[in-house]
Amino acid sequence: MIRIDIGKKLQGANGEMFLDINLQVEEGSFVALSGKSGSGKTSLLRILAGLESASGSIVVGDEVWLAGEKSLAPQKRKIGYVFQDYALFPNMSVEENLFFVKPDPALAKELLDMTELSDMRERLPNTLSGGQQQRVALCRAMMNRPKLLLMDEPLSALDPVMRSKLQDEILRLHKAFGTTTIMVSHDPSEMYRLSSRVLVLENGRLINDGDPKEVLLKTQGSQKFSFEGELLDITKVDVIYVAIVSIGQQLVEVVVSSEEAKKLKVGQRVTVSTKAFAPMIV
Repeated sequence: MIRIDIGKKLQGANGEMFLDINLQVEEGSFVALSGKSGSGKTSLLRILAGLESASGSIVVGDEVWLAGEKSLAPQKRKIGYVFQDYALFPNMSVEENLFFVKPDPALAKELLDMTELSDMRERLPNTLSGGQQQRVALCRAMMNRPKLLLMDEPLSALDPVMRSKLQDEILRLHKAFGTTTIMVSHDPSEMYRLSSRVLVLENGRLINDGDPKEVLLKTQGSQKFSFEGELLDITKVDVIYVAIVSIGQQLVEVVVSSEEAKKLKVGQRVTVSTKAFAPMIV
């Protein structure tokens, strides 16, 4: 069990705030961490990694990582950290990037085989695609068989096809090594697919905690479908108004009344829902 009870004053999106987190995470679980920008997600990961100071306590199994002013150095915490920007050493080959963490040829081969990178082990990072570089970063994070794997929006810069492929890689490694994983994400489908638990942060505090379906499925009452997106435009077509809404990677047209059109503003976050719907999946 990982026990986290920490506090820290931060500068958030809306000014000064206090990060106040008290939770327990089961070992071997996959936790998705969500919330608006500036809510404290990255700060929480950095505190867990020992890269930022905080008050309180962090206990991982029978190891104390933080207790009052006593903090275990980052290199002594068995963590893996996957950054959004890969953070690979550009002058080292793929294999050398892994060996920098731990000179274990057998484990490096296992990880490179699992992620289909074996043929690229001697190549430099700048000769690889974004998806390949992120796979190297993931392998490097697993080289010390971490007790805790931390990922800060690791797939946000990738296209949808590569993102889906890397999600498979992450899930495969998570299951193979049984590593407790905490991943920051803003993608509901990604969180639903990968995690067993979703935490939502707002202004430094947990406002929601539950299984992915419970937290992410946004329907109320008799609604059958409900999607959140950004209102891009409202146009008048003959006697009706049509709203253009961006939902994920898709643009959707929705007919709205003149009264609704008056209340809506371009740039707003809106919810598109329906009560009676006969879906077709092709």
